[in-house]
Amino acid sequence: MKRIAMLGLLVALGAAPRIAFAQASAMNAKGMDMKSMDMKSMDMQHMGMNKKTMTKTHKGIGVVRDVNTADGVITLAHEPIKSLNWPAMTMGFKVNNKTMLDKVKPGDKVQFTLVQTGKDYVITSVK
Repeated sequence: MKRIAMLGLLVALGAAPRIAFAQASAMNAKGMDMKSMDMKSMDMQHMGMNKKTMTKTHKGIGVVRDVNTADGVITLAHEPIKSLNWPAMTMGFKVNNKTMLDKVKPGDKVQFTLVQTGKDYVITSVK
């Protein structure tokens, strides 16, 4: 019994330096500058992420109610968006490129594409 306890203690003591090193490495990673890293070439499939889940697009049809070019926001009275389980409603959306707002005016019936960015939905195209 003493041998088993002693063996367990030795194994634990042998692992302690490795655990301390791993913790120190993780703490140093917090300040790591990742701006220069090439993320495009990374294989995200094994991280639970892929292009499909990161950029799921949703399509809608609506009528332009307001265009705010200064803030990059378009207000649409849109039909139900089935892929989001949204009913018809009127709401404002940010656009990913303000120049697309130059092509629309209140009263225009449009088809649009949007993606989720954080908690917001951003319009990526308007036709």
